Amino acid sequence: MEETILTKTLGNTPKIKVLGFLIENRDIDHSISDISQGSGIGRTTLFRIWSDLISIGIIKYTRNVGNAKLYKLNIENEFVGKMVGLFDSLVTGSDEEDLDNEEN
Repeated sequence: MEETILTKTLGNTPKIKVLGFLIENRDIDHSISDISQGSGIGRTTLFRIWSDLISIGIIKYTRNVGNAKLYKLNIENEFVGKMVGLFDSLVTGSDEEDLDNEEN
């Protein structure tokens, strides 16, 4: 799995990987399998941290599609809002650095 700007900045832990995946894909709801695959962690690891992510309000349930429950990032959570802002500023700063490096 490729290292993201969030894992480079905050560390390469399963929670950060899940948070990064959900921030990058914040407009879409996902199944647990999608989150596991997209964040590059195993389902067992995801299930181990899942209750923490739900209980502190980072992830919220959105709907069922067939037998799958779908979840998405809880943008209304104050911590999540700040993390999204941090992520967006890191990405913007990274993009500006890339442009500066290309010009030189």
